[in-house]
Amino acid sequence: MIVEVIGGLMTNSLALLSDAGHMLTHLLALSISFVAMIFSARPPTSKKTFGFYRLEILAALLNSFLLLLVTLWIFYEAYQRFYDPVPVATVEMILIATIGLVTNLVTAALLSRSMKRSLNVKSAYLHMIGDTLSSVGVVAAAGVIYFTQWWFVDPLVGVFLSFVILYWAFRLMMDSIDILLEATPKGIDPVHVVEAVKVLEEVRDVHDVHVWTLTSGMYALSAHVAVEDMPLKETTHLLKKINFLLCQRFKIGHAAIQLEIAGAARK
Repeated sequence: MIVEVIGGLMTNSLALLSDAGHMLTHLLALSISFVAMIFSARPPTSKKTFGFYRLEILAALLNSFLLLLVTLWIFYEAYQRFYDPVPVATVEMILIATIGLVTNLVTAALLSRSMKRSLNVKSAYLHMIGDTLSSVGVVAAAGVIYFTQWWFVDPLVGVFLSFVILYWAFRLMMDSIDILLEATPKGIDPVHVVEAVKVLEEVRDVHDVHVWTLTSGMYALSAHVAVEDMPLKETTHLLKKINFLLCQRFKIGHAAIQLEIAGAARK
């Protein structure tokens, strides 16, 4: 990525700079996941009772704003170059883009061996495939410019890659905002959660259900569960069953369940 930034500045290639920006989006995504793993190991404090999980989300939101600024700069530069084409050092552009392409291919090949054993590795592999395809586009653009002297191809490819960056940045921003607003996680429907818990024979009703995300892939829930009057020992067993169900079916690892006697709340 750094090589492409330097190469883009040296060759006047907006496509190379855009490709570097595209790589930056994926690098930030992987870095955020890595930082989240480090901070998730830190124990909670008296003031940070949930720990430091939300630092990942705050960093993601900041990165999304920075990426939006990068795309605005690329769009502005492309606009200028469409009206006033700038010659590009195509030979050097092809060389640098090829180096980036080979690096992406080697990295993708290494990741493909382990992606079946880890979702994080699979995510990194998919990111690398996207970087590889963008590098192919830059190499192809450099070839077209070399043989035709169509200088507008460079900003054209730059704009295309900027839309890709914009897509990733927008997704990152919306996901971060949803988590900070404690929106219901994607893929979890509170109605289905209620239905699943009510299947347990001891449960009579489930209400006041709230599901939110602490950080990427870590979900929490609070709910009121109405049951028939039963000994305390049996309620402990019921809570274990509810927590196991929520974890296995909905990947909810932190659940705060308030048990109440059925009908008592309405009296």
